[in-house]
Amino acid sequence: MANTAIPPINFGCVEVDLYRSGQPNELNFPFLERLNLKTVVFLAPEEPNQRFLNFIDDQEIAFHHLGLLNASANAWDPISEEVVLESLELILDPKNYPLMVMCNLGRHRTGTVIGCLRKLQRWNLTSIFEEYRRYAGPKVRILNEQFIELFDTDLVKQTNNSIL
Repeated sequence: MANTAIPPINFGCVEVDLYRSGQPNELNFPFLERLNLKTVVFLAPEEPNQRFLNFIDDQEIAFHHLGLLNASANAWDPISEEVVLESLELILDPKNYPLMVMCNLGRHRTGTVIGCLRKLQRWNLTSIFEEYRRYAGPKVRILNEQFIELFDTDLVKQTNNSIL
């Protein structure tokens, strides 16, 4: 059992070396070690637990707590455009890979950022919403889907070495 690798809640592979999940706990650390993460983008406004912060520090993973930009927001409010744009800037830079995007449960904030990435990748809305709903489960938030639908991809800064 000691060698068992257990992925975090709502873990998924978005692209090669790009992952999504909810906040991991100690049981997930052996699994995360195998990913050789270079960067974590944390979207929850709350502080992650100390064991996770220690793990990130021990693994020398760059940690971007973008949820703090939205810290005054109600937990039910949609993620801000500023947080999505900063997240996408990190996601689009191949120097940050392997990279994981996460929030507390890996549902709404993470799903919104990944949905906006899919929009940049020119996925159709039906496919984007299907992926969002697969992770959100029965707790789909219409405001998040609306945010993705209305998201202006022209606001995203892209460079020549972008992953798109």
